[in-house]
Amino acid sequence: MINNVSKKLRIIPLGGIREIGKNLTVFETDKDIIIVDCGIAFPDADMPGVDSVIPDMTYLIENKAKVRALFLTHGHEDHIGAIPFLYKNINVPIYGTRFTLGLVEKKLEEEGMNNKGIEMIEMHYGEMVIKGDFCIEFIRTNHSIVDAAALAIITPCGIVMHTGDFKVDYTPINGQPIDLMRMAELGERGVLLLMSDSTNAEHKGFTMSERIVGRTFEDIFAATKGRIIVATFSSNVSRVQQIINTAVKFGRKCVICGRSMVNVIDVAIDKGYILDTDALIELEDMDKYPPEELVIITTGSQGEPMSALTRMAVATHRQIDIIPGDTVIISASPIPGNEKPIARMIDELCKRGAKVIHKSLAEVHVSGHACEEELKLIQTILKPKYFCPVHGEYRQLMRHKDIAVELGIPEENCFILENGRVLEFDGDTVRCDEMVQAGNILVDGLGVGDVGSIVLRDRRHLAEDGLIAVVMTVDSRTGALLAGPDVISRGFVYMRESEDIIEHIRETTKEALARSDIYGGRKDWVYKKTLIRDAIHEYVYEQTKRNPMILPLIMDVALGEDDQHETAREEGSEDNTLFQ
Repeated sequence: MINNVSKKLRIIPLGGIREIGKNLTVFETDKDIIIVDCGIAFPDADMPGVDSVIPDMTYLIENKAKVRALFLTHGHEDHIGAIPFLYKNINVPIYGTRFTLGLVEKKLEEEGMNNKGIEMIEMHYGEMVIKGDFCIEFIRTNHSIVDAAALAIITPCGIVMHTGDFKVDYTPINGQPIDLMRMAELGERGVLLLMSDSTNAEHKGFTMSERIVGRTFEDIFAATKGRIIVATFSSNVSRVQQIINTAVKFGRKCVICGRSMVNVIDVAIDKGYILDTDALIELEDMDKYPPEELVIITTGSQGEPMSALTRMAVATHRQIDIIPGDTVIISASPIPGNEKPIARMIDELCKRGAKVIHKSLAEVHVSGHACEEELKLIQTILKPKYFCPVHGEYRQLMRHKDIAVELGIPEENCFILENGRVLEFDGDTVRCDEMVQAGNILVDGLGVGDVGSIVLRDRRHLAEDGLIAVVMTVDSRTGALLAGPDVISRGFVYMRESEDIIEHIRETTKEALARSDIYGGRKDWVYKKTLIRDAIHEYVYEQTKRNPMILPLIMDVALGEDDQHETAREEGSEDNTLFQ
């Protein structure tokens, strides 16, 4: 295969570099493209109202005739969440392990795309598949989700090893340890490029085994007399299995709670990854058992406002109330940015009489990502010629690069890319100077890409300072004020308690409107609105030191004509519809 094609390879990350999430990497030759992962990222605090963020897939859509397949390393949302958006434009086979494909099927079903003729091929560890100029092998790894895989991609230029998210766990709960032997064999053959997970590159030592959490669970269950509630990531099937194992050991029944938890566990049971299913009971049946015989496995470990555990904490869950004597275990570490919501949730749980155990108090969580010594191990056995850290913020990528340099990889052979940056191998030369279109596409409800920087700026402006709308009606022929101005305040001041400010805004508007007739002409609507906006802003800032969004709405009415008309004039239809 390699001898029959030109020795050129282009690797283009469209997501997952210098960020957490949104993982999507393109591998391209002259004739073929394969895709590795297709995930989402969760919105930052400066993206109000946004549901999720997906990669800009313009490059793939423009070259869809070359796309041969999508390969998935595992089933986390940051690796599969954007598949429905990709497959609205491109339909190629999806290759993944059993549990990963089960989660993809569930996701496509939720999006109403389960009958779209999407071909999904289940891969087993050690199996290879040829797609155009590429040969791809799935290699067993360990992660915080079952059936994770690294990909050995044989290309015209050599072997590229993509680790996906991984850690080295010698005693995993589900399956076998990472296949270091196969990686060593590939290292002996010669690896051109290693693309490796950088999430925990700043952490020294080794990541603890998942079994450590199981021992902690046993200690907590043995000392607890009342009901136990465990919140964890829904995708961590191994963690759920350990909870069930411990519950069975102490004579308890388990209730699964939370939509995403129910969906993932349904897939895990269907695919044979959850054992002791006799210990599971329906949520509706939990009243048949005393509290000391119950374990509730739920979502909400990140303090999400609508998650099951948060709703229990604030007494809005329809079926479960927190009662004194409950023990709540938060079996997860905070995702950066979620610390405050988690702290508020813990406070509310404590107020209701629950005992809360989290990572700071006991070993109830271990990471699914490799720490420094595991990263060194992988680099040592693979012995790559070139190195490209992936899956991490810039500081994590830099630390991972430093580790590679410490192990003997020349610094000039290490590449810290950015989304859209092309890493091109052509014979014995390597280039990294081309860019393709890449970036964030924001998803808000059913809208994909219709929320951009200007909309986000306006949302932040409204959230921080509020809005003042001034509505008036004028005679389009004479410029005379016929009605108003009426002032509407949203998020700025409470109008009933700020009548003086509102009255001054009315007077300021009248004065500005009169000046506009003198200097700008009676029908220069843009000038009128600008003058009114500037005058109101100057007054409001002087009085309050705030900068609300100011929205003048001028209705012009032509009086005395048979064809009377009335039109709203403003910069955009979005602004007008606010007050219709």
